[in-house]
Amino acid sequence: MLTTAMAQPALAQSTRQQLKTANKFFGQENYRASLPYYEQVLAKDPNNAQALFRAGIAYMSFDKEKASDYIYKAQRLKKNVAKDVEYWLGRVDHLNYNFDEAIAHFQAYNATLKTKDTRKRELAQLIQHSKNAKVQFNSPRDIFVKNLGPTINTQWSEHSPVISADDKVLLFTSRSDNMSGAPVVNADGKSTDSKKLAADGQYYENIYEARRIDDENWDKPRSLSGVLNGKGHDASIQVFDNDTKLLMYRNDENGDILYAEKSGADWTEPKRLNKNINTSAFESDAYITPDGLTIYFSTAKYSEDGTLDIYFSTRVPGGDWGPAKTIGNAINTPYDDDSPYLSRDGKTMYFSSRGHNTMGGYDIFKSEYDSIGRKWGRPENMGYPINTPDDDTYYRLSPDGSYAYLSSYRIGGYGEKDIYTINYIKNATIRGRVLAMQDSSAIPGAELVFSGTQADKTALSYRDISKPLTGEYQVSVLSGRTYQVAVSKDGKNIETQEFAVPISTNDSTVVEKDFYVNYIDTTVTNMANINPIYFDTDKYTLRPESIVELNKVSALLAANPGINISIEGNTDSRNTDEYNIVLGQNRANVAYNYLKKAGIAETRMVTVSYGERRPVAPNDSPENMQLNRRTDFRVIVKEGEGMPNMNRPAPAPAPSGGTGTGNNMGMGTTPTVPLQPGKSKVKLEDGTKVKTKVDEDSDKVKVKTKGPDDEKSKTVTKEGTIDAKAKDAEGNKVKVKTDND
Repeated sequence: MLTTAMAQPALAQSTRQQLKTANKFFGQENYRASLPYYEQVLAKDPNNAQALFRAGIAYMSFDKEKASDYIYKAQRLKKNVAKDVEYWLGRVDHLNYNFDEAIAHFQAYNATLKTKDTRKRELAQLIQHSKNAKVQFNSPRDIFVKNLGPTINTQWSEHSPVISADDKVLLFTSRSDNMSGAPVVNADGKSTDSKKLAADGQYYENIYEARRIDDENWDKPRSLSGVLNGKGHDASIQVFDNDTKLLMYRNDENGDILYAEKSGADWTEPKRLNKNINTSAFESDAYITPDGLTIYFSTAKYSEDGTLDIYFSTRVPGGDWGPAKTIGNAINTPYDDDSPYLSRDGKTMYFSSRGHNTMGGYDIFKSEYDSIGRKWGRPENMGYPINTPDDDTYYRLSPDGSYAYLSSYRIGGYGEKDIYTINYIKNATIRGRVLAMQDSSAIPGAELVFSGTQADKTALSYRDISKPLTGEYQVSVLSGRTYQVAVSKDGKNIETQEFAVPISTNDSTVVEKDFYVNYIDTTVTNMANINPIYFDTDKYTLRPESIVELNKVSALLAANPGINISIEGNTDSRNTDEYNIVLGQNRANVAYNYLKKAGIAETRMVTVSYGERRPVAPNDSPENMQLNRRTDFRVIVKEGEGMPNMNRPAPAPAPSGGTGTGNNMGMGTTPTVPLQPGKSKVKLEDGTKVKTKVDEDSDKVKVKTKGPDDEKSKTVTKEGTIDAKAKDAEGNKVKVKTDND
């Protein structure tokens, strides 16, 4: 990623001169300085294969995808643009996760080398890296990697995160120019501020400090260059002794470990650790245990080829560091092993290595300490996405150990190495209700099965059943993925929906989610074949035939004193939703009032209005609208219990076309449509005689019954007012009168 702060070559230079200057910087491995000149050449000559090839190599540290485009285009233009083009194609494919292609290119390049060529060993390792990377990439961990953002990270390299004990202050290392820009290099390759530039044309590493604003944001970093930063590279390593001391790196004498002490808001002049730690060789990183008695550090002192190994040294309280001892071959390899860091309990060692089964470059590994054998166990690759095909280093746990910091150069960053946080993806609690799409009514007893996969494609499945009455459910699921949620009832699938659960990195995340499904509950007991009662358009006065149903409800409740009911008013869709809710409530209330006057205790009944939200048929015809203008009766089931067994009332005679009264009347077959105007007489099979008279406008209905044992009833309904009298065979009398108030 290059910015306008990058040096721009003089436009007056010829293409040949620009290419010469670019190649000069390239030969010095000053890739950033070379790129503007290569880009000027390509602006004039887009098919210059050499410029494309070398620019592609230079871009590998800043823009991997662009690097791939340039090198592949160079080869298409000129197949043998360089003898080692297959090698670089393998490298760039590996960095871009094209592992099979990378292996093919490495093998093709290997075939061009002589048998004893020393480069064959490197190629064998690179091929193995691609094989390792393919395995790790195809078996990812459920880990959330997050960039710390542009306040901390720049187009330059940021690494070596050090966090204070209260997690509020971050020390880190950057190669930016005080976080503000890039070095300016003129056409002769000289910096306008050469004192700040390293041999590769970039600024030296310096230590910065940033304070946390909140969980997501940091204040603008300040440089600690006053005393901590020397003339060359300086890097943060660790704060210890209650954050009063700072362990740091300085590239004096090939690289040494130093420490500084806190002095007010700043630090004292750094001092070197003793010669058991620092040698004439390269020492790069270190970690001091919380008790201050052991230091683990990386050094090239004891390797034959200058690669880094991890050693440790101990001291007595108040004493100095003793002789260095190797941590052992379980961790150290023939390649670089660096950046040791221990968990707070001292049982887990985290480190970076170019050996073992790395995905490429440095990977993060961990090793568990065997207290019985008194040795470190076989290292485990921390896996993808902690590790990538490029360098991943400086793994540091947060103070409470719940997450970690990491320095890595990966696709999607701001430039070179960036600092990231590493969080393990946690479970989230998903809770809500299962509701009918038609009317938002709760659906109890619905099974929800959440089906998904872990990052490595291992199947996940979570299940719950919605609670009685409320339709509520609750499951704990692994967050950060999309689930297929199958909703079923009584073993029959209703439908399947997709639900994306956001990433949670803590154990307390709760997500509210109601599932609306296309379902009409036809399984709830309809109270011993009691039908709904129906109403005229925009009315809530009782019809004559409704008395029969209400008497059946009354008788059933009398026979089952432990049963409570819900009286539910409904409407068609002729008016507004708000109006229909009121109308539905009135239709529930009229039934409630009748049953109350029939002797049913108020505490056994509740009313609810669904308005037009719970249709049993589409509102597309007069007949269907009639079906929706109704009041339903449902048994209230206690939470955790099933539908109770109900006693049936003793049979009592009733007219098939009229109405009985009282708690023991009206249990016969009933019509569910309005009576027709006129007079009628009927004699039932048991000898009951029924006389019915309906006025022309149906506003007044009289129904008289006389049973075989001389039981009698008389019901008069006029404009919704009901006046009913009944006498049974023993001479007991019952009166019911309601004016629908």
